Amino acid sequence: MTLSSPSAADIRGGRRRGPLLWFAGVAALLILCFCKPLFDLVRFAAGSNLFSHILLIPLVSAYLIFQKTRHARRAGAGFPIGDADRRGRRLAVFPAVIGAVLLAVYWGAARGRGPLPVNDYLCLTVAAFLSFLVSGALACLGSATLKAVAFPAGFLVFMVPLPDVALEALEVFFQHTSAVAAYLMFLVSGTPMLRDGLSFRLPGISLQVAQECSGIHSSLVLFITGLLAGQMFLSTGWKRWALALAVIPLGILRNGFRIFTIAMLCIHVDPGMIDSPLHRRGGPIFFGLSLVPLLLLLLWLHRTERTTDGRERKIDRG
Repeated sequence: MTLSSPSAADIRGGRRRGPLLWFAGVAALLILCFCKPLFDLVRFAAGSNLFSHILLIPLVSAYLIFQKTRHARRAGAGFPIGDADRRGRRLAVFPAVIGAVLLAVYWGAARGRGPLPVNDYLCLTVAAFLSFLVSGALACLGSATLKAVAFPAGFLVFMVPLPDVALEALEVFFQHTSAVAAYLMFLVSGTPMLRDGLSFRLPGISLQVAQECSGIHSSLVLFITGLLAGQMFLSTGWKRWALALAVIPLGILRNGFRIFTIAMLCIHVDPGMIDSPLHRRGGPIFFGLSLVPLLLLLLWLHRTERTTDGRERKIDRG
C-alpha cells in the first residue's frame, strides 16, 4: 500500500473549486429569491418587440466569459478564478447596498402608488438581482476575477428594461431628431414642403413623425452590437466607445432616411405606400442598411490599430 501526496495542481484546483462552489450556491439562492421577477422578465421579453434582446444577454455574457478563460489558457496565463481577497469582500458591500436600496425603492413605491408599471417593476427588481450577484462574485471570487470579466459582467446590465421615464425621453429625442434629419434630406433633394414641428406637408400627402417612428429598438440593438464589436475587434478604449457612440447619429440618420424614403415613394409612386409593409414592418431592412456604415467604421478603426501597432514595432526594432 502506497501513499501519495497531492500535487500542486490538485491543490490549486481544490482552492479554485471551493470559491466557485460558494458563488454557485449564492447565485442559486439569489435566483430562488428573485424567481418571480426573473420569470416575469422572461415572459415580458418574449412578448416585447422593444426588449426581446434581453433573452440573449445572459447567453452572450456566458460566451464572452468562456472565450476569456479559453484565451487565458492558450496564452499560458492563469485566469484568476477563485482568488478571493479582502479587497473583494470590502468592495462587495457597495453593490449589496445598491441592491438593498433598489428593493427599498420598489417596496416603497409599490406601497405608496400600488402596482408599478411593468417596466419600472422589472427595472428595479432585476437591477437589484444583478447588484446582489455582483456582490456575491466579489465576496466569493475576489476583485481580480471580476476585473478579468468586467465587460461580460457589465454587459448583463442590458438585462434591465428601461423604466418608463427613460423610455419616454429616448423616444421623444429620436422622434424630434429624426424629423430634423428627414427635413434636411428633403431640403437637399429639392422637394417642396412645409414643416411644422413634426408635421410635413409634401406634394399630394401630409406626414407626421409619430413617437412610434423613433426607432428606439433598432438604435438600442445597434448600440449593443457596437459595444460587442468594439470589445471583440478593437483593443483601444476610446475607439471602442467611439464605435458604440457612433450609433446615436447613425440611428438618427437611419430614421430620417426611412421617413424620407417612404415620403418619396408616396410622392412619386403611390400615396398608399404610407400604409405599405415597408412602413409598418420595414424596420429590419433599414436596420440592416445601418449596419453597413457601422461595419465600415469598425474596419477603419481596426486598420488604424494595426497601423499603429506596426509603427510601434518598427520603432522598437530601431
